[in-house]
Amino acid sequence: MALNLEKQLTFYGAYHDNPVNVAIHMVCVPLILFSGFTLAANTGTLIPLPDAITIPNLDLNLGTLGALAWGGLYVLLEPVAGTILAFICLGATALGNAALARDPTSTNQAALAVHVICWLVQFVGHGAFEKRSPAVLDNLVQAIFLAPLFVWLEILFKFGYRRELQGRVEKAAKAEIAKFKSRKMATEAKNGKAQ
Repeated sequence: MALNLEKQLTFYGAYHDNPVNVAIHMVCVPLILFSGFTLAANTGTLIPLPDAITIPNLDLNLGTLGALAWGGLYVLLEPVAGTILAFICLGATALGNAALARDPTSTNQAALAVHVICWLVQFVGHGAFEKRSPAVLDNLVQAIFLAPLFVWLEILFKFGYRRELQGRVEKAAKAEIAKFKSRKMATEAKNGKAQ
């Protein structure tokens, strides 16, 4: 995955054009990410640190390490929005870690339910509204890392953040969608003639 923000957003945007599907993703993607960090925290501390440098509820378990990795990627792709999102990821991870410490059974059950339901809702969104398979089926790693940043930038774009980037990405995504639809129509025409 190249660290080219515009290219990454165009890839993801080409799979998310329908407003209902985008709204579904704006709700479900953060919930999937944060519940994933919570579930991953069940490893317990993987890298023990001295108490003096351990941040409360952010011991270095797999969930915290994941939040640091995702956050680091976002900072590299988009320093301003990515830094804010990195802190959001760490905050959500700290909340998940704290909940696991208080009540591991209920926290795991809730995180797993949220995780599974949100994935299912997104697949329904793609089938019912987008009429296209999700990006995760074409490039798992790229989609899983990029979806939260895409959603975060969609929110920021609504407030006027980087309008020039938004315009370029929307134009490039529309071109990719047109290519997809053209290929789909050509395949359907070819299959229709073959029958």
